[in-house]
Amino acid sequence: MTFLKDRAFLREALAIAIPISFQQLINASLNMIDVLMVGQLGETSIAALGLSNQLFFVFIILLFGLTSGMAIFTAQFWGKREIDPIRKVLGMSILISSIVALAFTLAATLMPRAVLSFYTNDLEVIETGARYLRIVGFSYIPIAIATSYIAALRSIQLVKLTVVATISALIFKTTVGYLLIFGVGGFPALGVEGAAIGTASAWILELILLLILVYAQKTPLAANPITFFSFELPFLSRVLKTAMPALANEFFWSVGITTYNAIYAHIGTDAIAAINVNATIEELGFVVFMGLGNACAVMVGNRIGAGKKDEAYEIVRRTVILSVSAAWLVGLMVVSLRGAVVGLYRLSPEGTHNVRMLMLMMACTLWIRMFNFSTFIGALRAGGDTRFALIMEICSIWLIGVPAAYIGAFVLRLPVYYVYLLVALEEIVKAFISGWRVKSRKWIHDLVNIS
Repeated sequence: MTFLKDRAFLREALAIAIPISFQQLINASLNMIDVLMVGQLGETSIAALGLSNQLFFVFIILLFGLTSGMAIFTAQFWGKREIDPIRKVLGMSILISSIVALAFTLAATLMPRAVLSFYTNDLEVIETGARYLRIVGFSYIPIAIATSYIAALRSIQLVKLTVVATISALIFKTTVGYLLIFGVGGFPALGVEGAAIGTASAWILELILLLILVYAQKTPLAANPITFFSFELPFLSRVLKTAMPALANEFFWSVGITTYNAIYAHIGTDAIAAINVNATIEELGFVVFMGLGNACAVMVGNRIGAGKKDEAYEIVRRTVILSVSAAWLVGLMVVSLRGAVVGLYRLSPEGTHNVRMLMLMMACTLWIRMFNFSTFIGALRAGGDTRFALIMEICSIWLIGVPAAYIGAFVLRLPVYYVYLLVALEEIVKAFISGWRVKSRKWIHDLVNIS
């Protein structure tokens, strides 16, 4: 890894990666605290919170696909230092993501029981989760607008603003959640509903803080909002041609992941509770890689926009090496901390065993998943190769992952941790395909230098 001596590369990568990783660390840590707090109410509450958040998971992943697909243009235009089209792309992102958010708001607030019944037949879990969904659903549109701003700010390398807003909101969420879950300081003890109020109010606060920072700091996005929506239809079509495959990609991926969770939930309430606990550890483990992957995507987009395609390829190669190396270290840490983690939750003996085994499986497969994350986010999507990425994602999940999970759970009747391991088969196949695609350099598409 002689490139570690390249100070210019490290300086630029770390300037983007460290704030994003720190933001993810705070997010993951406070999410873990949320699960710990709700976990004191028992496995039913853990399961209800986890399954309720499946709707939010699908929603936020769709937002990520849409906003990151459009941010491909933002990053490349920033490479050319063209500000006006960046503002118009932001306007498109806000408009379309808000429409998506409205659909999810209606589902969460008007039909929460129908949503939850897809995952479980446990009536107590459904009732508890429905109370949570009815509250958090009202925050989905503010989340959509905030996510559009965050994607744009990252693409123009103003990551610190997003960190300040998000961390402030997360601290607020945890504080309010603690007060209202347990009824501290004269507040009513609302249990899961208290967690929902803390979550919804925090995401609204995040948007308010973002807007204040964007205009107070006089960033390139600090313009009359009306100008954001003055884009022409041919430009919108051009952006959507690249962004919509990314949106579809995340839709099929998120539905696949939520199908896995439905399968886990049908194994048993203790199984999905263990999956939810393991998910908080996964989120912590992904912290470093989220920073590296997003830094790679921004740098690659900037290089392609500036016409430096060889540099873009080299950035991906270096990021993959760093990510895989770091994944082995994180995996070893996860294995060594299993005993300490399970002691934090009120779980049955079966649930405790499930969490220990799930953490072992996660640690062993982490490096493959991080290879795929680096190539997928840092190369294929950043390079505008969204159609190829869409086909690869659909085939790997729906032809390999979901059938493997179904067979493992309902035919072989394996424990939840072995079903989890079978799901990793799709990551292995994806690694070979994405590795080949990156090496071919066919993923590099210049989207803004069109004659």
